[in-house]
Amino acid sequence: MPVLEKKAEQVGAVLPKLPVPGLRRTLDAYLACVKPLVSEERFRATRAAVEEFGRAGGAGELLQRKLLERREKTDNWVYDFWLQDMYLNNRLALPVNSSPAMVLPKQSFRDRADCLRFAARLVSGTLEYKAMLDARSVPVDHARGLLSEAKLDPLCMEQYYRLFSSYRRPGLKHDTLLTDRSSASPKSEHIVVACNSQFFTLDVVLNSQKLCEAEIVAQLEKICKMAENAEESQPPVGLLTSDGRTEWAQAWEVLMQDTVNRGSLDVLERCVCVVCLDEPCRSETTDSTLAQLLLHGGGREKNGANRWYDKSVQLVVGMDGVCGVVCEHSALEGIVLVEFTEYLLKFMMGKPLNLSGATRVKDLHPPRRLPWRCSSQIQSLLTSSAERLQRLVRNLDMDVFKFAFYGKEFIKKQKMSPDAFIQVALQLAFYRCNGRQVSTYESASIRRFRQGRVDNIRSATPEALAFARAMTDERDAEKKQLLLDAVKAQADCTALAITGNGIDNHLLGLREIAQEMKLEKPKIFSDESYLVSNQFILSTSQVPTNLEMFCCYGPVVPNGYGACYNPQPSHILFSVSSFRESTETSSAAFVKALEAALLDMRDVCDSGKAATPLKNVNLFSYIKV
Repeated sequence: MPVLEKKAEQVGAVLPKLPVPGLRRTLDAYLACVKPLVSEERFRATRAAVEEFGRAGGAGELLQRKLLERREKTDNWVYDFWLQDMYLNNRLALPVNSSPAMVLPKQSFRDRADCLRFAARLVSGTLEYKAMLDARSVPVDHARGLLSEAKLDPLCMEQYYRLFSSYRRPGLKHDTLLTDRSSASPKSEHIVVACNSQFFTLDVVLNSQKLCEAEIVAQLEKICKMAENAEESQPPVGLLTSDGRTEWAQAWEVLMQDTVNRGSLDVLERCVCVVCLDEPCRSETTDSTLAQLLLHGGGREKNGANRWYDKSVQLVVGMDGVCGVVCEHSALEGIVLVEFTEYLLKFMMGKPLNLSGATRVKDLHPPRRLPWRCSSQIQSLLTSSAERLQRLVRNLDMDVFKFAFYGKEFIKKQKMSPDAFIQVALQLAFYRCNGRQVSTYESASIRRFRQGRVDNIRSATPEALAFARAMTDERDAEKKQLLLDAVKAQADCTALAITGNGIDNHLLGLREIAQEMKLEKPKIFSDESYLVSNQFILSTSQVPTNLEMFCCYGPVVPNGYGACYNPQPSHILFSVSSFRESTETSSAAFVKALEAALLDMRDVCDSGKAATPLKNVNLFSYIKV
């Protein structure tokens, strides 16, 4: 075993294993979460199913014992279950539905040469970061915020080492996450550059030395010229990766029947990353537009085919200054994307571009266009993929919103958790739009544990519902206390989740163990309330940054919202998404309600009672186009 790999495993081994929560506590918490979401009649049936599952000598106790046995035998008892359920079994297309994007400030390129120099710097910074990962010299993350004041707990770094060594291969029933665990493989010495919907392999190492920036620029210039050659143009195969996973898997199996295609796919699977040199879109330059272009490329007529979504990292550099990073989510969480992207920005700001010293340009292997042999069947599938991507482009309703009245410093002065406070605001905003509470997902890092990824913080608490109801009732004088109660309940849920005591992973483990044992599915998992509780109409995540950039993603259900937020000292940046085809959602309406909720909550903090409550928002006053 290489020394560096052994060192990484030793660091991971000192972390504790993820605990298996107590069965009774999980079942009680589950009932408390479900109750506000379903009717009284439905809840009675759910409670009966839960009691049957949890009775002495029942299925729950048997499955709990099996989970405890699994914990003893594995590094992380839920990881494989979770990875399959959250990502690899999901058949939806990766763009918008799964892959988040980090949006960089729009650049002002004077010409193509300027753009290529910027891209070369991104590639150079990426290679520097990869070298740090290969040497295991990236500093270990430590817990921040809630529960971390007394001691700085080290966090699992496994996700970082998958950043450039992973690839999501499509499958007919489920995908496969290919991962080279050493991450130091000398085989990964090339990147793939997408330009004009063509793909080119570019060696970034020559004679054991990384290419300098001038050499990378020279190679990118060659690629741009090659991409202009219409006679050698290849079909826009990247479109297939934007399709539903089953559809892409069907096309992949057809492609793999030809040795030429197998070679091109192998190059893509093994590359360090994909660099997407996009054509100008001539779109308005709002943050909302930038977010959409990063998530889906604008469709077939713009840059939608200039992507390869299966690769973990895509660096997007548009000739019109639209730039960012697109991440395939199954390999890693948002924090890794943030840390990597912030490293890139600091690298680029740290020293001027060095175009000297390109003494080896004449010795460089020329970039090679990846060839494809596409049958009439593949051509037909490409047409279908393009149509489905275009529908997704038209469907996405994105609203990037800067709440500028206050930020996390004001919330801290109220002695409240900024994250919990914002979650309560999201609950209030949704309640005002819809008059009800819905199942809500907030990702909770469990990286305190070996191979830890995330669990769910269920933000739709009874306390949040009580506060939301009070804010629509001018007669209720207990708003301040109800706000404090809601924020505390949210913080308590967070503390349970990040310490390995959340309910979602536990219930998932019990369900999957039952399936492994070929037992009849327990009623708790076929009950309608279980299905409702796992339809996350509000999918939320805090993705804080230290530099000027933001994260965005789409909803996870057709009638839901995606809400990513970035709390800063004096403002909060939100990326709110929904689907236009849904008559139940409007990103503009939700943003309006969210702004009002945050302002009213400030008034509650300042005066102990709210200003005149905002009446329920009429979604249908927002015309969908």
